[in-house]
Amino acid sequence: MPFVKIEVTREGVTREQKQRLIAGVTELITEVLDKDPSLTHVLIREVELDDWGYAGEQVSVLRERGITAQKQA
Repeated sequence: MPFVKIEVTREGVTREQKQRLIAGVTELITEVLDKDPSLTHVLIREVELDDWGYAGEQVSVLRERGITAQKQA
């Protein structure tokens, strides 16, 4: 019974995006590990920006500086 936990910052991830993550991860687990998709659990947890940090800074502070997690074009 696979269990996958995805943690993201609380920055407006939509219901549709979450559904795509759940479906995509379930499909990947099925393909790579040959697991029954009906037994695969996916948990998405959103974390407040003040509660997540990296490089010694809170994400909220980094966002105020204009540093985002968006993919560069």
